[in-house]
Amino acid sequence: MTSSANLDDTSKGIIALLQKDGRMSYATIAKEVGLSEAAVRHRAQRLIEQGVMQIVAVTDPLQLGFSWEAMIGVRVSGNIKKIANALAAIDAIDFIVLTSGKFDIILEVVAENDNQLIDLTNTIRGIPGVVGSETLVYLSTRKQAYAWGVR
Repeated sequence: MTSSANLDDTSKGIIALLQKDGRMSYATIAKEVGLSEAAVRHRAQRLIEQGVMQIVAVTDPLQLGFSWEAMIGVRVSGNIKKIANALAAIDAIDFIVLTSGKFDIILEVVAENDNQLIDLTNTIRGIPGVVGSETLVYLSTRKQAYAWGVR
């Protein structure tokens, strides 16, 4: 479990505003949190550099030409962190979490077509220490939200 960053109320306010609208200008944020535009820019950059937040465009892979989104549960034997690092080197994998329960690692992937998903599955199963996997293909996404706020 990662420890949480020690953030003051102003930094939390900046994060909350950017969660609502990642394109919000620093000038607008500055008015909301009571800082100068330069101070907001500096704080936002520091939060990005510290890995507290990212500002990205979230897309719909299906509208960008990918045929499949899937979650893959992976069971491993041996050093789970070493295996997760090997999985992280695979470009088609965009999300990796270590878990407990039925699977040791959960992956999220996008694939352009059936063959790419099959090849990706074979690549994952070929990593030493991977003892099994289960692919759960997404049929329809009903909710994808990132504005959970700050504590």
